[in-house]
Amino acid sequence: MDAVALLQGLVSIYSPSQKELDAVNYLVAQMNALGFRAYVDDAGNAVGIFGEGAREIVLLGHIDTFQGFIEPRVEAGKLFGRGAVDAKGCLATFVSACARVGKRDDVRFVVIGAVEEECATSKGARFAVTQYAPEFCIIGEPSGWDRITLGYKGRVLVDYKLEKAMTHTASNSRAATEEAVEFWNRVTEYAAEFNRDKTRAVDKLDPSLRYVRTDDDGFVDRVMMRIGVRVPVGLTIGDVEKEIGQFVNGARVEFSSEEEPFRAEKNNALVRAFLGAIRAEGGAPAFTLKTGTADMNIVGPIWKCPIVAYGPGDSTLDHTPNEHLDLQEYERAIDVLSRVLENL
Repeated sequence: MDAVALLQGLVSIYSPSQKELDAVNYLVAQMNALGFRAYVDDAGNAVGIFGEGAREIVLLGHIDTFQGFIEPRVEAGKLFGRGAVDAKGCLATFVSACARVGKRDDVRFVVIGAVEEECATSKGARFAVTQYAPEFCIIGEPSGWDRITLGYKGRVLVDYKLEKAMTHTASNSRAATEEAVEFWNRVTEYAAEFNRDKTRAVDKLDPSLRYVRTDDDGFVDRVMMRIGVRVPVGLTIGDVEKEIGQFVNGARVEFSSEEEPFRAEKNNALVRAFLGAIRAEGGAPAFTLKTGTADMNIVGPIWKCPIVAYGPGDSTLDHTPNEHLDLQEYERAIDVLSRVLENL
């Protein structure tokens, strides 16, 4: 199977988080057909091992997608479909590049299509980090064929819950919903003060209101609210939770999906291999830092090896109804990654 057919087949299988099995089985079958030793691991990840050398290079992508089916189609050299950019294009790039390079006596390529990256549990990456000890790691996230991603913000989810006895609207007592709004305002004020001297988005603290739900039974007024906070390098999740904890004022607040911000080093053999490969393919390489999170946040601090994120596609199309990947860019990314793996 050629690289484009591999990607089209993968994108044609809708695989939102926790419903990845059909896509996992497809990718395992295709990797086995290409000469990988491929299987489904205990977390449900698709794993393909190519070569049996002592040096281990892990290529960790995710096979789950954001929700919302997009009918797969090719128009004007672009593949439309959910996951084409985020991040099945990256995963297919990994498989195709390894197959092109071929098995090496001294290297073992481990391609992982991880599950549940999009739903904040990161089940696949959290399992993978216990199974491997790579010399180098490449994370499959869209960077553009000529760019290398070195870091991501961290994240914490804040769940706010408050119940209060109902009062008449003419009373001086604030309703539970008003208390929740005050809490949200305090969080945004904290972020605004932190961001006051920051000019780059990647350096800013970014709270976002995910939902607010209210109800009552005639006696008790209830509100539930979820806030997501993106945390820049320089702050820890503990710092943010401590500050937000001061705004609670009688409500119950729980923190979850805590991932610390992470930034990789750029003076190492892996980065040099990418810079050289991009130049060899006619590109002008550049570094980027992302305002979201990725599995790099999970595996980077534990594996402590040279690590980057790389893959074809425009990340501004992630999660959008117009998600699509330029197939020419996809082919160029395979060319670049093949050179990187050969040089490593």
